[in-house]
Amino acid sequence: MRFIFPFLLLVAVLTVFAPLAEAQGNYEIQVYGADTVPPRTTMVELHSNYTAVGQRLTIDGVAPTNHAEHETLEITQGLTKWSEVGFYVFTSERDGSGVQWVGDHIRPRVRVPDSWHWPVGASLSMEMGYQRAMFSPDTWTWEIRPIIDKQKGRWYFAINPALERTWHGPDVAQGVGFSPAAKISFNFTPVIAGGLEYYADYGSLTDIASLHDQQQQIFPAVDLNVSPDWEINFGVGVGPTAATDHWIVKGILGRRFNWPSRK
Repeated sequence: MRFIFPFLLLVAVLTVFAPLAEAQGNYEIQVYGADTVPPRTTMVELHSNYTAVGQRLTIDGVAPTNHAEHETLEITQGLTKWSEVGFYVFTSERDGSGVQWVGDHIRPRVRVPDSWHWPVGASLSMEMGYQRAMFSPDTWTWEIRPIIDKQKGRWYFAINPALERTWHGPDVAQGVGFSPAAKISFNFTPVIAGGLEYYADYGSLTDIASLHDQQQQIFPAVDLNVSPDWEINFGVGVGPTAATDHWIVKGILGRRFNWPSRK
């Protein structure tokens, strides 16, 4: 088992030299922690994101994001003490278009076991799937997301330097891209934690986009730790660059279900 995580990390490093795609979009706005869902446990999450001020025009056949409500169902099943697999269903709704199915993704993930006694939490996520061309010109993508986090007293830190490969779409020839996300929060009480979340897409590593064309989002966000079985997160994000949707309201509501072991 000690060699599984380094092997998958090596695979990730090698695959980043293939063409990569754009950032995750306004469907699943989340900075991942390193923990995985325990075995015999299912995590069900609803990601609700509303773009208050966004792209108003249809560009290259891609639907506008302005006043779009994105609902994403995420179901994650724990496999072992150090692995899980997640499945996503993306939807979008705007006035005049009704509820639209956007696509589906699957996401296996492994983490460094607690028995290794690393000073930080570390895991590796690989997300792959399909999205319809009217919502993303890159219809088949593969995301590689290393995850590092640390709880230090009442402070929490996480970084996700994500990369996305395009299998089908105009960004096949883009080259290696970089889409980092990061989070810092502080536990004001045992129940309430607040801080900042950051999401970006810098474009190709060999041709970093100008600030005007980069995607940058900053979310003041709150986490409510009401129970180990619940995940509650909400925030309001601002996009300061021209290429970014300018105002987004997001919320995550999750519930863990534990299943009894078979005798």
